[in-house]
Amino acid sequence: MSKHGPLADINEADLEVHPPKTSAAGIEAVGVALGRGLAQAGVARTARALLRVNQHNGFDCPGCAWPESITGNRKIAEFCENGAKAIAEENTLRTVTPAFWDEHSITDLEGKTEYWLGSQGRMTEPMVIRPGETHYSPISWQGAFDLIGEHIRATTPERCVFYTSGRTANETAFIYQLFARAIGTNNLPDCSNMCHESSGSALTPTIGIGKGTVSLEDIHDAELVFVAGQNPGTNHPRMLSALQECKKRGGKVVAINPLPEAGLLNFKDPQTVQGIVGNGIALADEFLQIKVGGDLALFQALGHLLLEAEKRSPGAVVDQKFVQSQTQGFTEYAAARETLDWAETELATGLSRAEITTVAGMLIRSKATIICWALGLTQQPHSVDTLKEIINVLLLQGNFGKKGAGACPVRGHSNVQGDRTMGIWEKPRPGFLDALEKEFGIPMPREHGVDAVRAQQAFEENAVDVFVSMGGNFAAACSDTEALEAGMKRAGLTVHISTKPNRSHVVHGKTSLILPTLGRTDSDVKHPDGRQFLSVEDSMSVIHSTQGRLEPVSDHLLAEPVIIARMAAATLGEDHPINWRAMAEDYDVIRDHISRVIPGFEDFNTRVRNRNGFVLPNPPRDTRTFKTSTGLAHFTVSPLEYLNPPAGHLILQTVRSHDQYNTTFYGLDDRYRGISEGRRVVLIHPEDLAQAGFADRDMVDVISSFTGSDGVTTERRANSFRLVGYPTAKGCAAAYFPEANALVHRELVARESNTPGFKAITVRFVAHKES
Repeated sequence: MSKHGPLADINEADLEVHPPKTSAAGIEAVGVALGRGLAQAGVARTARALLRVNQHNGFDCPGCAWPESITGNRKIAEFCENGAKAIAEENTLRTVTPAFWDEHSITDLEGKTEYWLGSQGRMTEPMVIRPGETHYSPISWQGAFDLIGEHIRATTPERCVFYTSGRTANETAFIYQLFARAIGTNNLPDCSNMCHESSGSALTPTIGIGKGTVSLEDIHDAELVFVAGQNPGTNHPRMLSALQECKKRGGKVVAINPLPEAGLLNFKDPQTVQGIVGNGIALADEFLQIKVGGDLALFQALGHLLLEAEKRSPGAVVDQKFVQSQTQGFTEYAAARETLDWAETELATGLSRAEITTVAGMLIRSKATIICWALGLTQQPHSVDTLKEIINVLLLQGNFGKKGAGACPVRGHSNVQGDRTMGIWEKPRPGFLDALEKEFGIPMPREHGVDAVRAQQAFEENAVDVFVSMGGNFAAACSDTEALEAGMKRAGLTVHISTKPNRSHVVHGKTSLILPTLGRTDSDVKHPDGRQFLSVEDSMSVIHSTQGRLEPVSDHLLAEPVIIARMAAATLGEDHPINWRAMAEDYDVIRDHISRVIPGFEDFNTRVRNRNGFVLPNPPRDTRTFKTSTGLAHFTVSPLEYLNPPAGHLILQTVRSHDQYNTTFYGLDDRYRGISEGRRVVLIHPEDLAQAGFADRDMVDVISSFTGSDGVTTERRANSFRLVGYPTAKGCAAAYFPEANALVHRELVARESNTPGFKAITVRFVAHKES
């Protein structure tokens, strides 16, 4: 916790910088995790929560989507440091009552940081602010629902937008998309649009499924695991245990990242003696400190070297039987990778030929390889091509449908993958809409809706009358912050279904509602037959139940499915063909609908009550088949592309702090990177720092430039950042989001997926002058 106290705002002048750590977890992580819980919720409430998180008949961690074992026994402590922080934030006994909103005007709250807002606690009652008012004030639940219905009926479906956070449970997501489509719109942007949309855009056409193809046990059994563009020590800490198990079984790990991440260098497992008092285990056998955006060039080089090795030893490297029988496009791919410009490859990657050749040798020797990746690869203009190149490399050696092998996009937020499975998507497939029509007897809209970036454009064009946010913090999560906030303020009605205050509540529409909901850890006991439960899908397609057991901080909170159902009834009428009330009263009714609409969920209500839940079908993994347009896996050919900034500029990527999950801040300590008590920093290589004419800790304004398709170059500016010399890749820099989001032009996106280019920002620095 910040030394300023839990309710204090950030004082960037107190920034502290220490040498970055070279190991993660250990006893310190245990102390931090328990300390945060005790500070927020006390001993008893913290213990009740931590003993149930990720356990059978417990609740799924509200943090990341890393899976639990479905074959072995679970540990007593099935959580990590940051999972414990997420639980502490939700379990907090601090409350935001109407008195808080009466005390703080919108003008006052606009000057507060996201950290301060989130530190205030759990909201207790529905609140409203109307045109001309300066403060939120209480409103009854029915009054809120009637207000929503009035606004939706007063406009047209295409001017309504329904945003979804990744923490939303399956049943909630299903009824939410059903409400939007019953109104007549596919405007269903979600946080996938900003994170792993590139993964789905690459995987679906090449292997026929937009998800990963491995299980947790595959990670353990792999001979070689690549971890590319990912910081599991902070974002998915339990992944470190899986990599440790892989190493114990003789596997190798290659880390590929512009920043040296402590967890990939050394892991001190806090549940082992060696992790507590020993030196831990070195995870990465090789660390490739690649330039931001250089991964496409790297995997093209690896493909080239695999094919060269196959020429020398025919049949020893490439899985010829698999390639010939179950893929297409190999001839064209092999021709494209026949030659390689090593000088340009080294320029693009920042790596030497020797480093790449060493890793290629590991790949050649491996008979079971998994390639994992996260946002470091998904948020650049050429991201989809990069991920297709990864698939090419996996296909060459037949790394699908066998133990210890496959593609592993590591999803972020708990159930972000489940939301998409449930139909949260602006471009629904016709078959899904046909099934909805058959189940509910009403027509479904067929025109594609807006994703997150196009929703931003709609705000800027005054084309949004109603914006509903199911969790999340849209204003802080998106790019082009200044333009987005201005657009949100012009919307007719914004509705935020939330647990705690955030920036989106402050930059609200002309009329705005805040609807406080139960969290993942809260008990939902308003069903006449007892406690209700929901379900989630983890990163590896396992569906299992989640059921909170803690007493909610307020009797006024409603569960998310109940809120949606009552919104729908107030908007569409109690006599609507869809029985919204039945779904609100019994979530089994929602699951029965899902079982008849979505393949893989047959007999949902029975199977989800199994001890370990159930695993969704995954053809590449289960049967080594590919449901593409041809029934074969597809090799693809992409031109070499990388980020090459003009003279005097660097490529900046946004990253999370260790005390942060997405737009939620747990504190001000990025412990592994040695940064604390501040967030407005830019991590920069010391040589780049000197070349730019600045010294360590200089205060600067950051200016980004973006050239659009019309050839016009525009700039964005974010003031008051402190430069910190750091061992990042040369030519690259890093800053925290959302503070740096203002630098990302809305049109800087990944082609095909339309994901914002948070890892592709061309920047320069100017000395900051106090106004």
